[in-house]
Amino acid sequence: MKAPRNKTITLTDEERALYTSQVVELSDEGYLHCAGSSSRLEDGQLQDRLIHADLLQVVELLPSACADLLILDPPYNLTKEFAGMKFSSVGDEEYLDYLESWFPPLLRCLKPTASIYLCGDWKNSACLYLLLKKYAQVRNRIVWQREKGRGASHNWKNACEDIWFATLEKDFYFDVESVKQKRRVLAPYRQDGEPKDWQETEEGRFRLTHPGNFWDDISVPYWSMPENTEHPTQKPEKLLAKLVLASCPPGGLVLDPFLGSGTSAVVAKKLGRHFLGVEQNLDYCLLAQKRLAMAEDNPSIQGYTDGVFWERNTAALQRKSTPKNSKKY
Repeated sequence: MKAPRNKTITLTDEERALYTSQVVELSDEGYLHCAGSSSRLEDGQLQDRLIHADLLQVVELLPSACADLLILDPPYNLTKEFAGMKFSSVGDEEYLDYLESWFPPLLRCLKPTASIYLCGDWKNSACLYLLLKKYAQVRNRIVWQREKGRGASHNWKNACEDIWFATLEKDFYFDVESVKQKRRVLAPYRQDGEPKDWQETEEGRFRLTHPGNFWDDISVPYWSMPENTEHPTQKPEKLLAKLVLASCPPGGLVLDPFLGSGTSAVVAKKLGRHFLGVEQNLDYCLLAQKRLAMAEDNPSIQGYTDGVFWERNTAALQRKSTPKNSKKY
């Protein structure tokens, strides 16, 4: 039994049966098919699908030149268990070998103008940079303050993570206007008696600011948030919304080969983009399918309304609305 305010998404037996029939599986003969059918799925039929499989087993079956945006959130180089599957920490060279086992084959799936975002923490960040530098053009490193983390008596609390931004070519899509942040003006400056770069509203004084590479306005999902699942390293929808809006054009496709509980696919759907995800854990695939179904009725993203991102502690001022550019598929 959950507490009344606990909104963590779970699955009933009926939902498991329903969503299992919707995921894509790898057949014994080596082709992809919907679990509810034995028919082979061609490239054009994999759009807006979730594939339940080990990435290394299906990477060669993914469509070529299909993705505008590649979001990568692989296991960090930490000893951690994911629903019974354990990933063990290794040395940097061995972790780089692991990254090399699946990253180069994925590049075939990207359009020439595609962008790549690769997630990690301070321990494996250097490996991520070396990998991207070898195969792509590194553009930036985003640091996001997740706050959640254990304190330590002889070290600094690990309260942030890195997201490396890279592109294949010099020509790439980036929509800075779609990811501006609405910040409260604490020291309003006027020119000739008029507000300079800020607006007076019924809710207060605000300005739209260009996004930087340090993000301190995002909360890790927790039990009272409707997007929360039991996945141990779930990324927030607001975080993924920034990546999708900035680097995937409307109607484009987001590829996530380490889908987890489906945040990138859900955000893509809410923001009018297509998606293709791969996840080797069936329970996480089913949670992702349920979240996609829930997005049909609730396309909102906490912290993003009226086409702008709000800073923390302004939630009470946000009006409930459908995200700008949202579209149901």
